[in-house]
Amino acid sequence: MQLKNATALITGGASGLGEATARLFIESGANVLVLDLNEAAGLALQFEFPERIKFLKTDVSSESDVQNAVDFALEAFGSINIVVNCAGIAPARKIVGKADGIYGPHSFALFEKTIKTNLIGTFNVMRLAAFAMERNVPNDEGERGVIINTASVAAYDGQMGQVAYAASKGGIVSMTLPVARDLAKSGIRVMAIAPGLFETPLLLSLPEEARISLAQQIPFPSRLGRPSEYALLAKSIVENPMLNGEVIRLDGAIRMGLK
Repeated sequence: MQLKNATALITGGASGLGEATARLFIESGANVLVLDLNEAAGLALQFEFPERIKFLKTDVSSESDVQNAVDFALEAFGSINIVVNCAGIAPARKIVGKADGIYGPHSFALFEKTIKTNLIGTFNVMRLAAFAMERNVPNDEGERGVIINTASVAAYDGQMGQVAYAASKGGIVSMTLPVARDLAKSGIRVMAIAPGLFETPLLLSLPEEARISLAQQIPFPSRLGRPSEYALLAKSIVENPMLNGEVIRLDGAIRMGLK
C-alpha cells in the first residue's frame, strides 16, 4: 500500500512514536487523523499541518470515543486505510512492594487501567477501524488496509516492576496472528512493532545518568532508539504487502535484564 493519498489513523499521535509516524506519513503524502488525550499537543500538530492533519481528543478504551473518531475520519478524508496504535501507559509497580511509602500488593485499579488502555484500547481501535476498512476498494494487491500495533520488548523480557505493562504488551503480541488471520479475507494486514528503549517522553523524563546507563545496555547502536526509526519501520510495513501477522523487534539486539 502506498502512503500517498492514503488516510492514516494514529493513536497516541501527539507525541513520541506516534508523532514521528504522523510527521513521516504526511511527508509521504498521507492524510492523518491524530487521536490523543493531550489536547494541547494534538492541536499544535494540527495547527502546524492544517491541510493534512486533523486532531481529535480520544480515549482509546472508550467505544463511543473511537467510533466517533472513525466516523470523523470517514467524513473528513473519505476512508481509513492505515491504523497505527501507539497510545499507551507504562506504570512501574511490583506485584508486591512499596508504593507511595506503603508496602502491599500491586494496585488492582492500576493493573486494570494498564490493560484497559494498552490492550483493550488497541483491540477497540482495531475492531472499529477494520469494520470501516472492509468497505474500501482494494488496490492491485487486493489490500484494503494495514493495521500496525505497538507492543514492546517487555512482552518477552519483562523486568521487575513491569508486570502490568508486560501483560498488556504480551496481549498485543498474542493478538497479532489471529487478527491477521481473521482479516485476511478482507485484504487487511495486521502487524506489530516491539520497540526496545526509545527516546519517548517517558524515558526522556529520566535523569541523564539513567538514560546513559540504559543506552549502554543496547549492543548496537549503543543509544536510545529515535522515534523517527519507529516511523521508518511503520512506513516499510505499510509499503511491503508480504508483511503480515508478525511482530518485529526494533531494539538494537537488546535483551532486557532483571531490572
